[in-house]
Amino acid sequence: MATKPEEFNFSKHDQFNNSMIPGKFARALRTCKIWQFIRFIVLNIKMLIVVSKSH
Repeated sequence: MATKPEEFNFSKHDQFNNSMIPGKFARALRTCKIWQFIRFIVLNIKMLIVVSKSH
């Protein structure tokens, strides 16, 4: 039984290691500059809406 690259950091007998390791798609989104720029714009628009409601 081959170990997936996402599961490489897990030890087989450690019951307390329950942290998740991102898959290929999540890692691709986290390292993609275009996606990060789009998320940056969306978050800034959301912050502007929240701030404009409070003033």
